Amino acid sequence: MQKILVVDDDPYILMSLEFLMKKAGYEVMIARDGTEALELINNRKPALILLDIMMPDVDGYAICAYVKESPKLKDIKIVFISAKTKEADIEKGIRLGASRYISKPFSTRDVMQQVKELLN
Repeated sequence: MQKILVVDDDPYILMSLEFLMKKAGYEVMIARDGTEALELINNRKPALILLDIMMPDVDGYAICAYVKESPKLKDIKIVFISAKTKEADIEKGIRLGASRYISKPFSTRDVMQQVKELLN
């Protein structure tokens, strides 16, 4: 079973994405902040991370850069899900190594489709 890490400081988004991914048959881990996310990434190595950018401690950009710079983690797929929708924000996310960038508010159908494309 493929592992997905959902990282967001919004409990409603965490809950809905966790439910959606479990329903699709993935093993789901959740992190409410960047520190928790980094711990799970290092200890449990997910296949894919659904990652918010704006968080209280370590932001999503820093997490993405960390993952992509690490030889043992760089194959993890990253999908940003963010309210930062400016072209510059999206370009930065892709430049740092994200596979996809989904803007909030998002369609759950779109998120599911992107995840399936990346993991299959």
